[in-house]
Amino acid sequence: MDYRQRTVRDDVNCTGIGLHSGEKVRLNIRPAPADSGIMFIRKDLSGNPTVRARFQNVVDTNLSTTIGNNGHKIATIEHLMAAFFGLGIDNARVELEGPEVPIMDGSSAPFVFLLKSVGIKEQNHPKRFLVINKPFKVSEGNKSVAIYPSKELRITYTIDFQHPLLRNQTYELSFSGKDFIKEISRARTFGFLKDMNILRENGLALGGSLDNAIVVDDFRILNEDGLRYKDEFVRHKILDFIGDLAILGFPIIGHFVVEKSGHSLNHAMLRGLMDNERCWEDVAFENPHEVVQNRVKLPVFGSLDPVPA
Repeated sequence: MDYRQRTVRDDVNCTGIGLHSGEKVRLNIRPAPADSGIMFIRKDLSGNPTVRARFQNVVDTNLSTTIGNNGHKIATIEHLMAAFFGLGIDNARVELEGPEVPIMDGSSAPFVFLLKSVGIKEQNHPKRFLVINKPFKVSEGNKSVAIYPSKELRITYTIDFQHPLLRNQTYELSFSGKDFIKEISRARTFGFLKDMNILRENGLALGGSLDNAIVVDDFRILNEDGLRYKDEFVRHKILDFIGDLAILGFPIIGHFVVEKSGHSLNHAMLRGLMDNERCWEDVAFENPHEVVQNRVKLPVFGSLDPVPA
């Protein structure tokens, strides 16, 4: 039973390109003490300003999730945050030599590989869980995020774009670390060719390419290797959703039903949910017996042992 907090066993690093900035960024992940959360440190700025990954620090949700504090920002954190969540990592120091987390291949898989290669350490402090006991829902036009009481974390997600390849895709995930890695972590971000010039004219997607995104024109996928899953688009939206949930700092036990949401509505849901304290209970477990007594199914986040690179 994975009811204790986790961090990484040792330092691990990588270098990549920022999707929107187009800048080369070096990233280093270090262990952190229990109850410290995920801390992002801008090593390229004077004084090495630090921003904690928490929903109160979300400052921009246009095409990605950006956190900030005192004018210092870190953009496109959602794929790394999803990897932390998928492996049950609660505490880490993320040092960046740039304004944005590198996009890597457009999925969480490279970050999962990094974290598993160095190993995960269990800490002698209990995780906090948010157990949903009353339904809650936010809507914006035809988009919505609802959450219902459930004994486990489940996500049912539907997308429906005006495109023949992205019509009415639905995927349901009963969350576990194993299923996240196998079914979700490799799903890449995607975009439409017709939008690329507009984005770049506005200083966005400067680092985007077929190496780090699925690109579709009016009828087909432009990537030579095609899709990793036949429904990779909706799986990636679940990946983004998990990354946005991770910013809460502790797992939620409930059933999410999501219709056409994006980063903005995801974070509106978190803010609204946290304001409605009657909808949830904040719990922690000191031992397995308490978990059994509470009759909830805690997520299984996976092995603590490092996997050789």
